Amino acid sequence: MEQSDIIKAITTHPTIIIHRHIHPDFDAIGSQIALKKTLQQSFPEKNIFAVGCDAENLEWIGSMDVIEDDQYRDALVIVCDTAETKRISDQRYLLGKTLVKIDHHSDGGSYGDLSWVDPSYSSVCEMLADLFFSYLESFNLTIEAAAALYAGIMGDTGMLKNGMAGERTLRIVSQIKKFSFKPERIHRLMKKSGTDLSKWKQLVAYRAQVTEQGIASLRVTKDMLENLGLDSYEAAPLIHALVAYKPARIWVLFIEEDGKIRVRIRSKTVPVNEIAKKFGGGGHKLAAGALLSSLEEADQVVENLGEKRMR
Repeated sequence: MEQSDIIKAITTHPTIIIHRHIHPDFDAIGSQIALKKTLQQSFPEKNIFAVGCDAENLEWIGSMDVIEDDQYRDALVIVCDTAETKRISDQRYLLGKTLVKIDHHSDGGSYGDLSWVDPSYSSVCEMLADLFFSYLESFNLTIEAAAALYAGIMGDTGMLKNGMAGERTLRIVSQIKKFSFKPERIHRLMKKSGTDLSKWKQLVAYRAQVTEQGIASLRVTKDMLENLGLDSYEAAPLIHALVAYKPARIWVLFIEEDGKIRVRIRSKTVPVNEIAKKFGGGGHKLAAGALLSSLEEADQVVENLGEKRMR
């Protein structure tokens, strides 16, 4: 899909309502708020809203709007950073006239009248920044929007250190930083509101396994999730704890959910997306994922990654 299709949809709808996923992270909130602020500045005659459950630890990026159902009549609904419809925060997204999906995850379902999905981007914030800078005649970026974009990119790239940031990411970050917000303030707020990985250290230490090929893996069963008081999506940050506390070349997290096994793979040097594709998934070169039918397949994933590592 051409980016111009999204711009046309934006210009032809009087109301635009922006959604994102439940349990939001920096990229989800950042993309949502950046898009809202930019559209409000660029199209002051339109009604622009950002909706979803509140995330108190991320309200410094921006707060949500409370709107009635009738606001969705003839509205353009844009869903950011959400691979599957079941994870959209505020299921009223179906009430709009036109639905647009903007996402950088390749392992989700297809939905929307228009869909812009590109896993070559580190984050949806990077996608939006590229859109805004590529069409300066259509979009007027504000300081608030630039700060939100910066927070989202920093969040999904681990402060540009987790292998997700490419040359385009660095170029876009350089453009964003020309706006007069304070990056050091955002760094401080991100650290304060980010996930505390230390609470996972014991679980990683006792449960994770490392192969001779340098593949670190952790299997999280449904029973373990219940004992931790988490759902499968809330347990996703375990991959960061695994990377932080288990020295390896490749890290793999397996999470049991609804009869399936969600896989998250990370590496700093070895490409892993081709292995993810082999198991029906995909993603970025150094960060990929897949969905397995059983925990037995987890051994096959680790074995394939080990063979990849030895080549």
